[in-house]
Amino acid sequence: MYWLLIFIILIPAIEISIFILVGTKIGIWSVLAIIILSGLVGMLFVKQEGLKTWEKIQISIRQNIPPTDEIVDGLCIIIGGLFLITPGFFTDVLGFLFVIPWTRPLFKHIILALAIKKLSNGQIIYRRW
Repeated sequence: MYWLLIFIILIPAIEISIFILVGTKIGIWSVLAIIILSGLVGMLFVKQEGLKTWEKIQISIRQNIPPTDEIVDGLCIIIGGLFLITPGFFTDVLGFLFVIPWTRPLFKHIILALAIKKLSNGQIIYRRW
């Protein structure tokens, strides 16, 4: 739970610092325009990547292959989308890193490692129907 507290305090502090730094260089209206534009572009990209991942999930299911990799891709895209709708430069960069296909594998490995750790500790229970 400490990471959540740090996240709630640290991210806004980083974003405010970046807003002040960038705002003094290019002006408040430019900062606002960049934030709005990056959010819109990010959401379009999330939609595109989400649809690709959904199609891959459907193909895997039709072939009776568990769509494990695709589900983790979808989770990364959702996390990236949440970062992208959060106003700020730092969160936008994180959001794009989660959504872009060639940077996503790093986060997928972290998510899978955390899930395996939680499963082995008994913090997540998996039941097969």
